Amino acid sequence: MNIRIAVFSLCLCAGLHAQVPALEESGFKSIFDGASMKSWDCDPDFWRVAGGVMIGETRADHQPKQNIFCIWKGGSPANFELKMQYKLTGETANSGVQYRSVELPEVAKWVMKGYQADIDGLQKYTGQIYEERGRGFLALRGQIAYVPDGKKVGAIGSTGDDLKNVIKVDDWNDLHIIARGNTLIQLINGRVMCVLVDDDKAGRKMDGEIGIQLHVTNAAMKIETRNIRLKTF
Repeated sequence: MNIRIAVFSLCLCAGLHAQVPALEESGFKSIFDGASMKSWDCDPDFWRVAGGVMIGETRADHQPKQNIFCIWKGGSPANFELKMQYKLTGETANSGVQYRSVELPEVAKWVMKGYQADIDGLQKYTGQIYEERGRGFLALRGQIAYVPDGKKVGAIGSTGDDLKNVIKVDDWNDLHIIARGNTLIQLINGRVMCVLVDDDKAGRKMDGEIGIQLHVTNAAMKIETRNIRLKTF
């Protein structure tokens, strides 16, 4: 229970723009070299690198058969911070950053299941925690959510109600994911979008792979990511 109170206090302060100086970034290592797909595994029909950017792109007539991911093969981090910049193009575009996830080769290659920092072109879902091929919506944007063991998720607090205005459309955004034990925190452009405390022992995942999603949309879309860096604990 103490961790829930601590997280609530943290997010309340973030929502009120508390005047706390930003920490100097330290301990992060780049996991994308900006020039190649080294350490990443993805479908070359949809993914490429150009100008220091990892790009996943579809056309209306060139779609994957299901949601696929560009998967980092450098490890399965448990407690970590992940930072990157992303830009999503296309009004109906849909993407996300997968973490603490597993691959599902029995479904198809490059398919994943697990926590996702959701991103979409209409900014309806951007910032929320969604579980791909799992429990679905876990923490909506603006929520501090809690999953009791063996029970359904519910909201226990708020991180603010103006968060959509923080997200840049057709421009670069800073995404920051913090995973510590059973607590997940997602930030965009320095604002806490949502928090999840997951006590569901059967449903949660305490470590796993990282991936970037290319979603089936039946329309042209592009997800671009750069400056991808990771710090593990």
